[in-house]
Amino acid sequence: VELVESGGGLVQPGGSLRLSCAASGFWFSRSEMRWYRQAPGKERELVARISSDSSDILYAPSVKGRSTISRDNAKLTMYLQMNTLKPEDTAVYYCYAFGPDYWGQGTQVTVSS
Repeated sequence: VELVESGGGLVQPGGSLRLSCAASGFWFSRSEMRWYRQAPGKERELVARISSDSSDILYAPSVKGRSTISRDNAKLTMYLQMNTLKPEDTAVYYCYAFGPDYWGQGTQVTVSS
């Protein structure tokens, strides 16, 4: 079982990033998937979640309207498009498979000028 995040990096305020989470070793197409983030000194928080068939999506208030979660079950991949990034979006972003209870290793997002 593996979840591998990619797409993080350093971006200026107002910029955009697209995170990816590549899955393997479990029934990805049957699993609810989530993005979490953890900033230094803070607890891990839910950013967004998406149901197995993409019919049910939820966003944290802090990112709603600026982010889009999506998935491609044929490619076993989940995405998080983040726009209008703010310094407070700086965190390690993790993907999580809800049913199987699996975590990725995380990808760092830093928003700074």
